[in-house]
Amino acid sequence: MNGSKILIDTNIALYLFNGDEDLAAELQDKEAYVSFINELELLGYKGITPHEVNWMELFLEECSIMDFNQGIKEITITLRRNYKLKLPDAIIAATAIFLGIPLISADGHLIKLKIWYLLNTSPKMA
Repeated sequence: MNGSKILIDTNIALYLFNGDEDLAAELQDKEAYVSFINELELLGYKGITPHEVNWMELFLEECSIMDFNQGIKEITITLRRNYKLKLPDAIIAATAIFLGIPLISADGHLIKLKIWYLLNTSPKMA
């Protein structure tokens, strides 16, 4: 994976939590970002234990958390109009596009956005 910055999707954080050492090695030395949506998904999971809350909070402290802003909102609207994405997925993808960094996710339906991103956007900030 090229570049030093990445946006980590919720499922990737859960793989890390479950001990995926190969993934952890791949992400080492990366500057990690998450969307506020990822934060809400991780900490708002029904049945989360105090130990898991502690791990999630430690993980999130190591990441830069991106809040919603006008640029992300505009990209989210465009993604929702053009793709059948759930709103949280559209916000997460829009955050990566806004930052101009790769999104690492295990959600296959987000892959089609890569072509859209390459053809229709330029990074707003790096």
